Amino acid sequence: MMRHHRLFTVVATASLVATTFATASSGAAAVAPSPSARLTCSNGRLLCTEVHDSEAVFGENVYVGHDEPSVLFYSQKDGSGNRARYQLKIPSDPAGPYRTSKSYNVMLHPAFWFGMAICDTQSYPEQVSTCTPDSDSNIVDPAVSPNHPGTAFTELQFYPPGYVQQFDGFSCDATKWCAALTIDSLSIDPVNGTRLNPTCQGQVGGPEPVNFAYLTRNGKPQGPPDPLNFDAVASGKPGPNVLYLNQGDDVVVTMRDTSHGLQTEVNDLTTGQRGTMTASAANGFAQVNYAPTGTSCSETPYDFHPMYATSSPATRVPWAAHSYNVAFSDEIGHFDFCSSVDPSTGSCIGREGASGDREAADGDDNGCFTSADSLALPLKGCFDTNTGFDGSSYKRIWPDGNSNHPTPITFSSPLTGDEFQQNYEQVAFETDLPRIEFTTCDRTTGTGCTLIPTTDDGVPANFYPYFSTLQGRNCRWAEGAALPNTRSDFGKNNQYGTLVGLVYTAGAGTVTRFNDFRNVLPNNPCQSGGD
Repeated sequence: MMRHHRLFTVVATASLVATTFATASSGAAAVAPSPSARLTCSNGRLLCTEVHDSEAVFGENVYVGHDEPSVLFYSQKDGSGNRARYQLKIPSDPAGPYRTSKSYNVMLHPAFWFGMAICDTQSYPEQVSTCTPDSDSNIVDPAVSPNHPGTAFTELQFYPPGYVQQFDGFSCDATKWCAALTIDSLSIDPVNGTRLNPTCQGQVGGPEPVNFAYLTRNGKPQGPPDPLNFDAVASGKPGPNVLYLNQGDDVVVTMRDTSHGLQTEVNDLTTGQRGTMTASAANGFAQVNYAPTGTSCSETPYDFHPMYATSSPATRVPWAAHSYNVAFSDEIGHFDFCSSVDPSTGSCIGREGASGDREAADGDDNGCFTSADSLALPLKGCFDTNTGFDGSSYKRIWPDGNSNHPTPITFSSPLTGDEFQQNYEQVAFETDLPRIEFTTCDRTTGTGCTLIPTTDDGVPANFYPYFSTLQGRNCRWAEGAALPNTRSDFGKNNQYGTLVGLVYTAGAGTVTRFNDFRNVLPNNPCQSGGD
């Protein structure tokens, strides 16, 4: 079996988590948490935006990222880049007690999210000191000029219930979902080849600092959301004011700019509850001041506004692996079973894989937990990025109408405009498989990149999920396998199209990388409210 040596731990180990919580809970309120309590993309205590070149950002022996099948939404209507509303049905796990014959949401995806590009004048590429919110004047092609305004990316992430609680794992509750607003920045100057000084990186969690806050019923963060003051317990352990969502609930998701920053809102139509979070200075959101030399580390309270007026292939985040602005994405390819876990290191010391399909653990079996760590589901497994493509996400256990599998994530195409009554004109499918197909894909030439990834045994993965539209009065997107009432599956995995080369700034020049497959449709086949 082929072994992977390029991947280090992506999820905090049990011992590190214990240190984190002990440090965070014992510190005085006036003292910033220790570095071990930070949000750190390189140890995966949250799901960070995929950079275009993980090795260059985090080191040659470290991969930080995710497999992310996505649906992108394009519109030339003013406001479509900063104002979107979705209808969403929260997925449900199979009914009844846990059975090994069943699959669960945490086994398929530690999170799914809705995203949007954001201004951050202290973020990559560090060439322009201003960023005009909600404006297509920010569209700058790296092939033409490196002077793109500083860019961040926001993800409204939804976390499935039942396994290890945040911020050790990704669940908020034994049976209920929750959601958080995250904003990822990148403290790197690609033109001059500099990055945030190491001392400050140690205080804000590395070169990709993150603002994080759960959506709450009063709209106030339960703890500091900013990178310098984030606390794994106060900010990261979900409390009573967090908005909790029942499985199967119908909700409305809204992302829109306000005078003090992007507001995310989830209205639960089933329970009548509402959660919000605004990425504002008043709520404690802040940008990390770019200081490539010395040892200083400071922040500026900041209202994070959406970057663009519209959404198109040109409205991208110039440092991200993906090409999108307004998009839905699923984070897959993390969970894999482990027969025996070493709780002191969080590594798999037994065999990986589900019962009947087990083999020796390898380099991507890290960030492991036992059933004793679980909120409900008696699972024993690992949350590392599954670069071997043999974990649960790559098995035929996705939603397909089988009652032993979860129900699918179903969501509408977003609406935009002042009253959220305008559809997006076009849709695209995209997956960043080339970014993580280490052993087969050459991202410089595109050679060896495949729509069905190759496992570490050298064979095609058992399955890769795809998107379909469902029949009904109101058209909805759904992710999984062959679903009942499917209107169109767009060629299943062929829907992701062909390789797309994205241009990135590199010193005085540029570099092109094939990080994604993408297929831009000529229209929007699933318009909200359509039949």
